[in-house]
Amino acid sequence: MFFAIIGTDGPRGQTLRPSLREAHLARIDALAAEGRLVLAGPFGDGSGSLIVMAADSLDEARAFAEDDPYVTGGVFQAIDVRPFVKVRPAP
Repeated sequence: MFFAIIGTDGPRGQTLRPSLREAHLARIDALAAEGRLVLAGPFGDGSGSLIVMAADSLDEARAFAEDDPYVTGGVFQAIDVRPFVKVRPAP
């Protein structure tokens, strides 16, 4: 199953992001190495980020999101984790 993780930056998100970026990207790279990363990146308007990942359950995807350095370090003021259906390109 796929899940979309939407992180919304808090008021200090842009200030805190650089110091936490390396740890955040290490977790994303680990997902990629496991073959579970569909895509990831920040929104062009600076409002937050999107990660689409494979996980066995919504709880697993939420746990991944909640442990992210951007969450624990205060970059994101909110996260939303939703089931995601990938249509194209075909899985």
